[in-house]
Amino acid sequence: METLQKTALVITIIGAVNWGLIGIADFNLVAYLFGEATTITRFVYSLVGIAGLINLGILFNHIEK
Repeated sequence: METLQKTALVITIIGAVNWGLIGIADFNLVAYLFGEATTITRFVYSLVGIAGLINLGILFNHIEK
């Protein structure tokens, strides 16, 4: 499970960098690489969202200890 959480954390960080680029420079790297509203773009966004939900496990594990 630790490997899954670390992988999810890396994906979440990549998503955060993309959101940072959108906020700071109005540049969406995912849309630039894969196109606007394509299946691949939707997959990447979904993957980042799922990774964020997996990272909730890290938060709750830390609180329990």
